[in-house]
Amino acid sequence: MEFLEQRREQALALFRIVIGLLFVFHGVQKISKGTELLSWPGGPMSLIELIGGGLIIVGLWTRWAALLSSGAMAYAYFVVHQPKGLLPIQNGGELAAVYSWAFLLLAFTGAGAWSIDHLRKKSAKKSLANA
Repeated sequence: MEFLEQRREQALALFRIVIGLLFVFHGVQKISKGTELLSWPGGPMSLIELIGGGLIIVGLWTRWAALLSSGAMAYAYFVVHQPKGLLPIQNGGELAAVYSWAFLLLAFTGAGAWSIDHLRKKSAKKSLANA
């Protein structure tokens, strides 16, 4: 288990990058199908998927982007999917539920390695050490 623990930050970074990419692809798919950016809720949701997903991929303001994305996916689940049936398997909301929980996890854990947030944190520590 020590082997896995030593690679925790890199595994978290890979998780963040993959989830972010899939989220961006989801937004691109909506826009390419003709979702208008001024239509509710598809337009704002597409922007959250594109911008939030992009921020999550690069690891910039990850916790805030993930929290907003988690809320957006929870909204999608409860407003769009849940009225069609109680369980995600009944209402087609599995993806919204998984995204919501994955982004909530990132909001709590942060970006991990290979992120702008990580570089900014290291830079701030060096500045404090030199002061």
